Amino acid sequence: MVQKSGEHQILQSRHLQHLEDRLDVESVADLLEAVLPSARRPLPLHEPTFGGNEWSYVKECLDTGWVSSAGSYVDRLEGMLSEYTGAKHAIATVNGTAALFICLKLVGVGPGDEVLVPSLTFVATANAVKYCGAVPHFVESDERTMGIDADKLADYLKEIAKLQSDGCFNKQSGARIKALVPMHTFGHPTDLDPLLELCERFGLELVEDAAESLGSYYKGRHTGCFGKTSALSFNGNKVVTTGGGGAILTNDASIANLAKHLTTTARISHRWSFVHDQIGYNYRLPNINAALGCAQLEQLPRFLEQKRLLAKKYADAFRDVFGVRIFTERPFARSNYWLNVLILDEPYAHQRDEVLEVTQRRGLMTRPTWTPMHKLAMYQGSPKMQLSITENLEQRIVNLPSSASLVG
Repeated sequence: MVQKSGEHQILQSRHLQHLEDRLDVESVADLLEAVLPSARRPLPLHEPTFGGNEWSYVKECLDTGWVSSAGSYVDRLEGMLSEYTGAKHAIATVNGTAALFICLKLVGVGPGDEVLVPSLTFVATANAVKYCGAVPHFVESDERTMGIDADKLADYLKEIAKLQSDGCFNKQSGARIKALVPMHTFGHPTDLDPLLELCERFGLELVEDAAESLGSYYKGRHTGCFGKTSALSFNGNKVVTTGGGGAILTNDASIANLAKHLTTTARISHRWSFVHDQIGYNYRLPNINAALGCAQLEQLPRFLEQKRLLAKKYADAFRDVFGVRIFTERPFARSNYWLNVLILDEPYAHQRDEVLEVTQRRGLMTRPTWTPMHKLAMYQGSPKMQLSITENLEQRIVNLPSSASLVG
């Protein structure tokens, strides 16, 4: 039954209850509207908040003409990211996918390699692997974290992996297994310590897909600071946005220098000549986007405070509701709650689309999770482990409106 208190009080005649093996979906929507009583409709899933120095910083770029990749705000953004996350080096890029692609190249992922990635992720994770000419190898998720299940992966690698002097190889395909890419799903840190131990045991590079987790911490340390490289995203729907943009984080100075070189077309620095010493990429973030990002980062502590307050409101509203729950951070984590997640209990998975239909009819932009990667046409032939939890979660997850502006 719904616990009635304060702003979450629902009409006495509208209890959320078990009705012949069905959820009262209209009451789920009632509760969501009670959490967001004054919000406008339609209400986006996640929109940016501009309330700081965005106008003045962007205007300075326009007034001075420094709008492209050369400009003071790019360097300033990188310094701010390094200071905030604790990573020694940050390299700004045009988007998070480009950042992840370069991250993989920097650790030596190449054509024919296999890279272990969760199937429950945004398509950019798998696409970045393919850009390297490598093969995404899909692994199972853990319902407790929504990240990679380290225990199941350990058992799987014992079965299919073969260690040789020149690396770890898939006994079934013969391909080298080069890297593991944990993704912090919806901003919630995955359990990294057992994954780091697996990487040590099997000789794998750990590359964090931290695209969604700016402001999230694992055991007191910012996500993106555990692997040799990691990638952030500043897309328009992230906690902090540069319109489009991303960044590479690393603690290795030589890797940072190479990352900056590769993302600026591998041009050898000179006052006028154009000499490039390898194939590079035009991935440097423009100054005008970086200006926006600097203003956003100045407000990040407030954004996080608001988002955690919203997450608490959702958790309190659904605490004693039958058949559904709000996903909350694990004891080892402090999450940015990029997207709030409503999870249906297994008997009610068949009502996920009904929840989506009813809430969207009321002007609430709820969304399912991504189609798992192994179900997409271009990846159906990729290697994978047993993925029953991934497929189960796909049918039960509903993302809720999560903008920082939804609380004062």
